[in-house]
Amino acid sequence: MRRYLLFALPLLLIAAGIAFIFQQRQNPAGSRLPKADKILVDKGARRLTLFSGGRKLKEYHIALGFSPIGPKEREGDGRTPEGIYTVDSHKPDSGFHRALHVSYPSAEDNTRATEAGVSPGGEIMIHGLPNGLGALGAADWSRDWTAGCIAVTDPEIDEIYSSVNDGTPIEILP
Repeated sequence: MRRYLLFALPLLLIAAGIAFIFQQRQNPAGSRLPKADKILVDKGARRLTLFSGGRKLKEYHIALGFSPIGPKEREGDGRTPEGIYTVDSHKPDSGFHRALHVSYPSAEDNTRATEAGVSPGGEIMIHGLPNGLGALGAADWSRDWTAGCIAVTDPEIDEIYSSVNDGTPIEILP
């Protein structure tokens, strides 16, 4: 038995080392993803996916507005909008650790809100955690907590922020 362990343990360590090196080459810490040309948000799955040339770059677990079911109808409803928008600006100085502003409301959203006699709201973003709370990481992604935005961890928004240009389309599915 002892001979077996003396033989198996070095092999196990070598295999672990090779796996670690391979993983680091695939996505080294602090490396940037290629530029994304599309963002897809699946509200039901709580997932944001970056694409480039039709190829999936990376997926992220997300938190949404505190009342996420259904499309955003008015300001303050706690819903994350649904539809096709664009990232229209990078906001390094938001109340959250970096943010990408989403072009909500669209003309259709504005018309619907006007007909209902309400404000459609705005300031929908993809962002990190509130400033000063980044150490929490993904400590509690079991509930949706934003006012209608799409939230990821601070390291994740750093990665997304550098991978997405202004004008990148974002499709938000129910």
